Amino acid sequence: MPMAVGVIETLGFPAVLASADAMVKSAAVTIVYYGIAESGRLLVAVRGHVAEVRTAVEAGITAGEEVYGGQVITHYIVPNPPENVETILPIHFTSKSEPFRMF
Repeated sequence: MPMAVGVIETLGFPAVLASADAMVKSAAVTIVYYGIAESGRLLVAVRGHVAEVRTAVEAGITAGEEVYGGQVITHYIVPNPPENVETILPIHFTSKSEPFRMF
């Protein structure tokens, strides 16, 4: 099955925490990256099958916006990212994320 990557960027930690929690609970995805963008913006990226990532991102957006003061800035899904994108960007499975890989 095709793999995808989904990213959600939020304003504030509670919103990104709620988004990440909802994503991994709603679908068979693995968190592969978490980071600080700038000015209180945080992002979380998940990997999994395309349908699972779509479900997870939808749940993450809903959860991030339901947090008091939470704001989802942007989100994006890349179905089947090419190998050169996976090599350069931090969206690949790592030794930290591998034990939690769902597929």
